[in-house]
Amino acid sequence: MKKHETLFPKRILLCEGNIRGAENLLKEIALQCPTGKYPTRPWAELLGRCSLLFDFGKELRGSLRIVCHWLISPIPGRTVRARLRFGESAAECCAELGERGACNDHAPRDIEVALIGSSSVRFGESGFRFARIDVDLPEKACLNLLAVAAEGEILSMPVKYAYRGEDRLLADIYKTAKRTIDLCAAGEFVWDGIKRDRLVWIGDMHPEMLALTTLYGRVPSFENSMLFMRDTTPVGTWMCNIPTYTAWWLICLADYYARTGCADFVAPLLPYAQETVAAMLDFVDKDGTFLLNEEKKERLFVDWPTRGGEDEAAGARAIFLMAAKKVAALFSAMASPAGNAIELVKRLQKKPITVKSSMQVVGLKYMATEKLDKADVAILEKKGARGMSTFMSYYILTAYARYLGKEAAIGVMKEYYGGMLSRGATTFWEDFNLAWLDGSSRIDELPKEGERDLHGDYGAHCYVGFRHSFCHAWSTGILRFMEDCGL
Repeated sequence: MKKHETLFPKRILLCEGNIRGAENLLKEIALQCPTGKYPTRPWAELLGRCSLLFDFGKELRGSLRIVCHWLISPIPGRTVRARLRFGESAAECCAELGERGACNDHAPRDIEVALIGSSSVRFGESGFRFARIDVDLPEKACLNLLAVAAEGEILSMPVKYAYRGEDRLLADIYKTAKRTIDLCAAGEFVWDGIKRDRLVWIGDMHPEMLALTTLYGRVPSFENSMLFMRDTTPVGTWMCNIPTYTAWWLICLADYYARTGCADFVAPLLPYAQETVAAMLDFVDKDGTFLLNEEKKERLFVDWPTRGGEDEAAGARAIFLMAAKKVAALFSAMASPAGNAIELVKRLQKKPITVKSSMQVVGLKYMATEKLDKADVAILEKKGARGMSTFMSYYILTAYARYLGKEAAIGVMKEYYGGMLSRGATTFWEDFNLAWLDGSSRIDELPKEGERDLHGDYGAHCYVGFRHSFCHAWSTGILRFMEDCGL
């Protein structure tokens, strides 16, 4: 279900200090220290204080393997302390912890390790494309590096859907989205991100499920994630402590069955789903009002850009309505009572979903009601790619295609996702705004004087600066949109 990847450096972006033969580290060799002698010297020799910054060419989920040939030290048996920094951008590798969001959250990206001669060792575990090594060797000490490689795992399953058209940009979007979800779903569970957010955020998983079922059909890591959320959320409590996240679990369950017909997986979950819908009736009053429990600090949540804004309540209503409709259809298809779900639909429909400005909520409204009014369409048309969201891309583009035309929606997708690709992305990001491209750097280069840092200077909410994830599974719902468009 997954395969091993080994990536050798494509470039050395920074080489500082007394280093001879650094170019040898770009060669692909056996990751094993020899017991004999090489006819030439294929290593890099480091003396004193040295820094190397490597670009492995594409994002991966894994570790750094360092092969040390010799460590010559005036102190017998001594190891050398090395600082390793992992980055999803080149600039992230050069940041200090705490600087513009740089952190070790969820996976360590800034660590100290011991290097020793005649060794081949994997260090760290993160999501990264770039890695930096800093050493400060004592006087008369010498370190010979044979190889520095990135090793990791990626999902590997037979593909059901692939883009085979001739549009180069669409091909790159497909390939990049596929790599993003393949990295995030390679483990026992589907993670939101492989650097930060190595967690099962069920409220973010619907576009991830759409991507996985589009590519592969049934996927064990997704099913494990659904079971994990059920097992860690007693009925009457909210998944991840957020009401809409429980609604998203129901949406995922219903759509996974619709996409795969997996009755054997869904049937055992129906009793929990039934109890959950019954509990949700206590959250939605008979007139359609949400009954938030202030003592439990319950809050509505759609996504970060709408948090606390004028469209948050409308977005939450759309999510709940979508869940109630889909689970009612699921119960009926599985010959399970649908009365509570139908009642939940009736209550939610007693109040309109009125959108003020958010494209995300327009997209959710369309998914929940299958219709938009002129004001909703005007929001889509006015904002276009400049109002897009990685998380909500599937819902926005689906609504856009229905009311403004398929080709126009594809154009918006190409402009938005092409913006990330134009700056070096090999996986798609947690968030992106086209305005960030104005006067900013590429992620595979260190920012030049006068340039904004596309990674460290942007981001918002919980993903400020270098904390921002550049391989985020929720950005891959566009794979389902591409399939829907017949691409």
